[in-house]
Amino acid sequence: QVQLVESGGGLVQAGGSLRLSCAASGRTFSSYSMGWFRQAPGKEREFVCAVMWSGGSTAYADSVKGRFAISRDNAKNTVYLQMNSLKPEDTAVYFCVAGRYLSSRSPAYDYWGQGTQVTVSS
Repeated sequence: QVQLVESGGGLVQAGGSLRLSCAASGRTFSSYSMGWFRQAPGKEREFVCAVMWSGGSTAYADSVKGRFAISRDNAKNTVYLQMNSLKPEDTAVYFCVAGRYLSSRSPAYDYWGQGTQVTVSS
């Protein structure tokens, strides 16, 4: 069992940066691929990015490539999402996820955090 708790969300102006953190409980954190999804009001939940258990492979949605970076620290059971050059369309609730495989599909992830709100003002 893995429990995920996100932090670091907030309000930022367009062009600014935020770093989200996701602290995971459970001794098998290092064996899971970790990722982030987001959901804006009235929209479907969408994939943002993910990192393989080893940190060696990553995947990003086209909409965030070059602006967002995912990383993990297995010693701290934490995954990070560095978000730069934020745009108003990045406004959403961001969810941390954990699963056995690196995937952009939500069913691939077994564990989900409660989410943290990110609001980007124009």
